[in-house]
Amino acid sequence: MDVVDRAARLIAQSNLLIALTGAGISVESGIPAFRGSQGLWERYDPMEYAHISSFRRNPAKVWRMLAELYGIVMRAEPNPAHYALAELERIGKCAAVITQNVDALHQKAGSRNVIEFHGTGETLTCMDCGKNYHISDVDLSKVPPTCSCGGVLKPDIVFFGEAIPPEALRSAFELASKADVVLVIGTSAQVYPAAQIPYDAKSRGAKVVEVNLEPTPLTDSVTDVFCQGRASEVLPAIVERVKTLVD
Repeated sequence: MDVVDRAARLIAQSNLLIALTGAGISVESGIPAFRGSQGLWERYDPMEYAHISSFRRNPAKVWRMLAELYGIVMRAEPNPAHYALAELERIGKCAAVITQNVDALHQKAGSRNVIEFHGTGETLTCMDCGKNYHISDVDLSKVPPTCSCGGVLKPDIVFFGEAIPPEALRSAFELASKADVVLVIGTSAQVYPAAQIPYDAKSRGAKVVEVNLEPTPLTDSVTDVFCQGRASEVLPAIVERVKTLVD
């Protein structure tokens, strides 16, 4: 039995499956990963460009990086891996997608129960008056973009040094406590507390199916089935097999 079939059987037999996704699932949509040889953090020091104290100290500098990233993200479209997860939800085999990504590609692909663990880039909030904006209503040619009150706008993403949104944190770990399968896709499993989710679920008896290009800290510790390869190829194959098993 190959790994795709083993993964599909675990998923088909699951009662409550959650998916945990990271930057790797969106790389094939043209969005660069943060880590690795081609990662964003090879070009930008995260403590200099992605820490909340850096943003407060010099928002214009951080916004130069953010504007570049937004230029990429706003052109990006979901890839087959995003659509496969949405299909898994449609057939009743994915209770929620917990994503570390801020690109909203899961929602664009049709996933409805998405927990944005690290916030979203779709909206921005004024640092002075708290007014909220959708990204489509913001002039990104101005760095930093500002509110009608003159205050600097900050994307509603979780910077280093900021807390995970409380409702996202609560929902994610509550689901992890009940899940019998965790599907991990495209994450390095190095950023906590998100990386703790598979470990917590495993400690309560859940099976872990991992889809990644390379092994991660999860692979030899909690992963039950490791499907090595591109998420855009592996995940649709798994979902198609699941559909034959649940029909």
